[in-house]
Amino acid sequence: MKKTVDARGLSLPETWLLTSAALSDRKCDEVLAIVDDLGAKEEITQLIAGMNFKARVVEKQGQFHISIHKQEAAEEALRIASAEYGQTVLVISSTSLGKGEDHWGGQLMTSFVYSLMRLEGFLKTVIFINSGVFLTTEGSEVLSYLQHMQECGVEIVSSHTCLSYYQLLDKLRVGTVSNMFAITEKIADAKRLIVF
Repeated sequence: MKKTVDARGLSLPETWLLTSAALSDRKCDEVLAIVDDLGAKEEITQLIAGMNFKARVVEKQGQFHISIHKQEAAEEALRIASAEYGQTVLVISSTSLGKGEDHWGGQLMTSFVYSLMRLEGFLKTVIFINSGVFLTTEGSEVLSYLQHMQECGVEIVSSHTCLSYYQLLDKLRVGTVSNMFAITEKIADAKRLIVF
């Protein structure tokens, strides 16, 4: 089965997250990723080279069509990745993604959370600590994305200590409140952990 990922107009990390999700589908033996961002094209081709997949890139009027074919040698790695898909715990500790100018980092975080929302089945739990708790409270630009993720079965957890520190306990709008001991247990039990 072939899947097409139309990521035109998107940039990293959205392009790679969408392509990775398609590659994780065990029924899919070919993925066509279409991007119009040179950086996204370079990142995708470099990453799939390390996954033992065959890829061919064709440029058409400033758009890059990346055909990715799975090889038998990659099946075991894919099986492991598929088993962990849906068991990922993500920890977000800031309202900004990466280091640099805060406003731009905030836009990147909004784009990142939107991309996560579209990757149904990828996450088990999203934990918000430190200033990351602002994302789960009143006025957050990503509330609707997080609410959709919660409706799809993703556990959304905010640190009680952090909400209290920022005086946001009464402004929580998505997910539940948890203490650091319970949060630590969730992190320790994670099959795959991603920290931002």
